[in-house]
Amino acid sequence: MRVLLSTWGSRGDVEPLAALAVRLRELGARAQVCAPPDEEFAELLAGAGVPLVPLGPPVRSVVTAERPPTAQDAFRLAPELVAARFATLTAAAAGGCDVLLATGLMPAGARDVAERLGIPYVFACFHPFGLPSPHFRPGRRPGTPSPPEENDLKVLWRQDSQRVNALYGAALNQHRAEAGLPPVDDVRDHVLTGRPWLAADPFLGPWRDMTDLDLVQTGAWILPDERPLPDGLQVFLAAGEPPVYVGFGSMGPHRSKDLARLAVEAARAHGRRVVLARGWAGLAVADDRDDCFVIGEVNHQALFPRMAAVVHHGGAGTTTAAARAGTPQVVVPQIADQPHWAARVAELGIGAAHTGPAPTVESLSAALATALAPGTRRRAAAAAAEVRTDGATVAARLLLDVAARGR
Repeated sequence: MRVLLSTWGSRGDVEPLAALAVRLRELGARAQVCAPPDEEFAELLAGAGVPLVPLGPPVRSVVTAERPPTAQDAFRLAPELVAARFATLTAAAAGGCDVLLATGLMPAGARDVAERLGIPYVFACFHPFGLPSPHFRPGRRPGTPSPPEENDLKVLWRQDSQRVNALYGAALNQHRAEAGLPPVDDVRDHVLTGRPWLAADPFLGPWRDMTDLDLVQTGAWILPDERPLPDGLQVFLAAGEPPVYVGFGSMGPHRSKDLARLAVEAARAHGRRVVLARGWAGLAVADDRDDCFVIGEVNHQALFPRMAAVVHHGGAGTTTAAARAGTPQVVVPQIADQPHWAARVAELGIGAAHTGPAPTVESLSAALATALAPGTRRRAAAAAAEVRTDGATVAARLLLDVAARGR
């Protein structure tokens, strides 16, 4: 059986597909991943023995630009991605494909290729917070007040649907017409389907009654990582008490650099050493003190259990990794699903959510005080036992069942 997996997004959108592809291979299926051509994604997939089919432009070039992406950038990127999916997925499926699963940034075009080829299509997401819901509003950055007219969530979600149509509708329907397919009126609902899959841990990310869609929750798709930590990092860890990890993953430099400096100062205020992850912002320590160790991409599954706390941006993958490690978290959310993961961490008592205006050393120090408290560590350790590790296996079996029924 042959499976095609597609995404466009950061590492948090690519690594779960690598995990799913590995499980599919173990079950006897052939799986290809269509993903952005960033070098680190190619290395990640190669390390898992999964073929990469380059799709669209590199993500890093978009995220790490000198200025944050604008609305004009979004209107240029959206049709480019639609065209890339039609071309890349059609070519990748040549010679026979049994099912297509898509995730990442609004994968308009993926379902349409599956429709043209006559194969089943599945949409998967890594959090429920981007799905139409009566419980949360779409796309608002944390700390941004709501205009009075934006208190009706039904209106907001209708506006979100209109926004997606404006971004993708013309390009999608042009390609559908060229493929002999009828036009789509609501791109968002068309992409999501009525039965999307939720690849999030049931304990960390419960969804019951959050949306009217018929979600299928598989659990998070976790790629096992057996890599040892670098020698220099091992020496640093052994030289003192557990440090605080500070890293903001794929956040761009315009959001993360000052935030990292503030977080390092906050950790020092608690007498803690720091492991600072460069991430896509290229973070660095501003001085030459010996209480900080700067790392590149390393094995979080090996690193996080040795941390006193994990300070991060609130991506689904990092939140799950820290919870699985049993290590308290401080989540400093910036965009998208991150405020919701921050709220969930605080609700569970396994860390602190930084809320309110721009972070300061004082506000981050207060959040760290909560995370470093003995009670928080006890709750985080207990919660680790609740995090499932079989999500990719569950999803792989379900996907093969979908493929078999679609034959």
